[in-house]
Parts: sequence; C-alpha cells; structure tokens
Amino acid sequence: MTSEAQSPKIVFDRSQALRMCTFNRPRALNALDDEMCRALSDELPRVARNPDIYIVALLSSSPKAFCAGGDVVALTSEAKSDLQNAKTWMRNEYKLDWLLECFSKPTVSFINGLCMGSGAGLTTYNTHRIAGENYKWAMPEAKIGLFPDVGIAHALARLPWPIGLYLGLTGRTITRDDAQWLGLVTHCIGAAHFADILVKLADAEPVDPMLDGLNEIQGEGALQKDIGFIRDHFSYPVLTDILRSLAKAETAGCDWARETLAGLRKSSPTSLAITDRHIRNALTLDIRETLIEDYRIAARCLEAPDFFEGVRAALRDKDGAPKWAPEAFEDIAPDAVNRYFVPPGEDELELPTRVEMQAARV
Repeated sequence: MTSEAQSPKIVFDRSQALRMCTFNRPRALNALDDEMCRALSDELPRVARNPDIYIVALLSSSPKAFCAGGDVVALTSEAKSDLQNAKTWMRNEYKLDWLLECFSKPTVSFINGLCMGSGAGLTTYNTHRIAGENYKWAMPEAKIGLFPDVGIAHALARLPWPIGLYLGLTGRTITRDDAQWLGLVTHCIGAAHFADILVKLADAEPVDPMLDGLNEIQGEGALQKDIGFIRDHFSYPVLTDILRSLAKAETAGCDWARETLAGLRKSSPTSLAITDRHIRNALTLDIRETLIEDYRIAARCLEAPDFFEGVRAALRDKDGAPKWAPEAFEDIAPDAVNRYFVPPGEDELELPTRVEMQAARV
C-alpha cells in the first residue's frame, strides 16, 4: 500500500464534464502547504480553458476534515531557514485565493468536517459550498499568534455587524446551521448524497436546481442564540472598549462574558489588536485589497516572535502555554500594531486586477 508520504497531496481526476480536486493529506487533516497551493494554481487555468469541463469539485479524502488550516509547522520551519521563501509561500497562497475568486467556472466544495484557516480560504470563493452534517468552520489564528488571513476579513466584515469581528477575535467554531444563516455555505446536504451529486455533475446536470432540491433548511444554531451578548459587547468601536465591557460583565457574574474573556486571554494580544484593525479596515476594502493587506501583515508576523511561539505551544511541544510578547494587551506599544500594516515596498504582493484575470482566461 502506498504511504501518505508517497501519495500526491492533491489528487486530480476527470469524470466527463467534472474535474475533481481531492485534498489527500488525511493524517495532517489536509493542512495546506506550498506544494498543494502551486499544484492547484497550475491546474485551475488549464481547467478554465478546457471547453469540455463544466464544473470543478473540491473534495477531501479525510472523514475528519476538508482542510484544517495551513501547514503552519512547515511554514515556521521554512521561515527559520529561509525567511524570503516563507514569504513566497504566503504570496502563493493569497494568489491562489484570488485565482479562486476570479475563476470563471462553477466550483463546488464538499465540506464535511473541519474547515479552518486556509480551508476557509479554499472554499469561501467557490460558487457553491456544501456543508455536510459534520461541518465545522473557524478562524482561530489569533490563538497561534497569527490573524484571520486568506481574504476572510472581507467576508467577516460583511456579516451582520459585529458577528464577523466576534468570530475573528474569538476563533469560535460554528456548525452548519449558523454557517447557513450567515451565508458562509450555500447548501446543507448530508454527506450520503455527495457521491450521487458528483455523478450528476459529471453528466453536466445544472448545478443550481440540483443542489437547491437537496438543500436541508437548518434550525437556530448556538451562535444565533448568543447574538444579544455579541451585540452588547462587540459593537464598540475599539478593542479596548470591547475588553472593558466583557470584564465589567464578568465582574457582574455573566458566565458568557467570563468564558469569552478566558478564551481571548489565551490568544496573542498583538494578534487580537491586528485582527480587530484588519477586519475594520476590510469594511472599506475589496477582496483583492484585503488579500494585499493580508500579505503585509503576514510578512510582519513571520518577522515577529508570537507566530513561532503560538505554533510551538499548540502544535510542536503542545504544552498549551505560549509566552506572548507582550503578554498583556495593555502592554502593546502605541506604534507596534501600525508596523504590521505598512506597505513593504518592493516586497508588496502584486495581484492582477479582476479585468486582467478575466482577460487571462482563468
């Protein structure tokens, strides 16, 4: 039997009018690395220019995850040995996200498990996003000293305010009922139907009426039940006031505020400040501009200690005890956050305009 190390990390298959791209790192929960980004970036333009292919499906070989995030262990290792190459990895991923956003053919992601970080980037720009019964979505990057990147700040900023800000800061996991309510998925369909859907897509059956006929309307999710708390505490215009409001409610005996604050206190203070500013900035940015700002911030994170410390504590040593620098939100220097948003000059991420992408027939 071929080992996972020898198997392709993405398996590309063709079935009549359907091109299937299956993420194939089940032991790593399909953690996205640079090799996978480049493979998908090379494949999609070929598909776009093939008149015999009607639609693309993004799939997973893992029953546990669609994609649990980027391969941050590999990324931080690369950054220690070759910082510029690690930055290139980030540029390649954001270019892939922009390619998916501009891609000219229908794309369906079949999500029945973890969809976090880079996984959210792979699916958010698809025309159709199917959530199976085990769907779980989150952007928990602040917990490892990073921030919600891959253009997701654009989507978070456009959710009913301040839900997206809350999800970005807390990294809370939501299930498909809340994802359907927020529009993060287009359809909720049991995984038992996935194989039959693929057969019909291969026959070029129109995707919209087929998926609409299988869609399962969901009830009220846990996030919806907390909307009052979220609005009360996360509607403030600055992060300092959000934290102060939660602390006041915690003192008054509010369990929700206590649990929320406890979670925020485990995250990098600098990452929380960056996340807050980035999502607010995204209110006035388009997706392309958001991805460019993503790269500015990510490049700085690769030069700072918190990302490496967060990955160490969560994924290398797994002691769950990161030593953030600084350790408290109140200790962040006034200009410390600003430097993450400064354009890097010649190192800026260059993305073609949408018109240029369309002219390139992708």
